[in-house]
Amino acid sequence: MITTDFVVGSPRWLELGSDAPIVSADFYGRVFGWRTQTMGERFGDYLVMRSTGEAVGGIGPRIVDDEPPAWTPYFHTDDVETSVHRARDLGATLEVEPTDVRELGRMAHLTDPQGGWFALWEPGTFSSLQAVDRPNTLCWVEMWTPDVQGAKEFYRGLFGWRYDDIPLPGGDSAYTTLRPIGMGEERYFGGFMGVAPEQLPRTDGAADWHPIFQVADCDATASAVLDAGGRVHMGPEYAPGVGLTAVCSDPSAAGFVLLDPEGSHG
Repeated sequence: MITTDFVVGSPRWLELGSDAPIVSADFYGRVFGWRTQTMGERFGDYLVMRSTGEAVGGIGPRIVDDEPPAWTPYFHTDDVETSVHRARDLGATLEVEPTDVRELGRMAHLTDPQGGWFALWEPGTFSSLQAVDRPNTLCWVEMWTPDVQGAKEFYRGLFGWRYDDIPLPGGDSAYTTLRPIGMGEERYFGGFMGVAPEQLPRTDGAADWHPIFQVADCDATASAVLDAGGRVHMGPEYAPGVGLTAVCSDPSAAGFVLLDPEGSHG
């Protein structure tokens, strides 16, 4: 499970790059009940989203103009520069140089060898995610990728992630779960799902990271997504051993998934 006991390679922050941050904040406020906190003039249009007063993610202008609006996971590192050098040696492309975010921390953005966009965060004074793994917060990060083996090799080399493969129905494919090095099975925080490039049209076949948000009622939250102007592409449907899920996107087409772990098919 995702926790706020951060170690190297664990999800530390979640950020939506948006063409209209205030409009996006209104959408997610309607869907999840998040409240918006402005960061002040020093941080431009950046917004911190809070659930019951605790930080659950940020919304700001897109980092790079030619990238579509999307959610980006930030992974914890103790040294951004060292992690960037290692990532580039492993085949990653540096998209945003290591940068100080005033006193809050230090960040860099990269794409992995399969094209999956992610970020690194070396913390300063900012506490990052304060609430996870409960309704209306992040509970999982997932990459859809045309090359699971390549993704395994890259992120193992970068963060030392440990993997377990779970066979999927039909027996010809598997879902790969992810956890930080040195952590037990209770610290799984995400997964790799192998998909064909043509199933990733929005990224032109490149890998795609997206967040999974826990909800208390998948059907009701999926309806809220539609009412707020988003789309529900799949579900809600029951995944054995997982719960009720729905694949969604916001009005700018940034993708995310809903999960009600207590939901059932009956």
